[in-house]
Amino acid sequence: MKLLLSIHKYDVFMFTWLLNAKIHSTLSNISRYLSKTGDGQLYVLIAAVLYFSEGLESPLLRAMLLAFLVERPLYFVLKNSFKRNRPEAALKNFRSIIKPSDKFSFPSGHTSAAFMVATLLAYFFPALLVPLYGWAAAVALSRVVLGVHFPTDTLMGGILGICTALFSLGQII
Repeated sequence: MKLLLSIHKYDVFMFTWLLNAKIHSTLSNISRYLSKTGDGQLYVLIAAVLYFSEGLESPLLRAMLLAFLVERPLYFVLKNSFKRNRPEAALKNFRSIIKPSDKFSFPSGHTSAAFMVATLLAYFFPALLVPLYGWAAAVALSRVVLGVHFPTDTLMGGILGICTALFSLGQII
């Protein structure tokens, strides 16, 4: 329990530091758009393009479908098992910039999906690895900047996404 308390204190410190940084107002405007890229429409568009261009024979499409079939239920179980309050509920006198879609914050679903898709795409298009992981990291940062996640929520979301992608690639390839 002491370890969890220490992690939470560090998390709150990092969260507060970011919110008080001079660049926060600029970041919050950009973060609204970055966060929206992780809402899911982009993933549906990628899947549709793959389906209409290659059909179900596309290993990338099959890996994406399997990854989402594994990651979404796992994310849901983790989120509802840990029941970690979002920053707005955990910190006095704090209001997030956007309204989150659910009550709990751990792990970050936006971050998990972004890192999962980035990992899958980078496997098939290695030249895009750096921009894909840069985008996924920006989605993760945007969730903290918008005040709906603590840093460790996004860290664990990234780990969940990468692990799920690697698992699905191992099953498909």
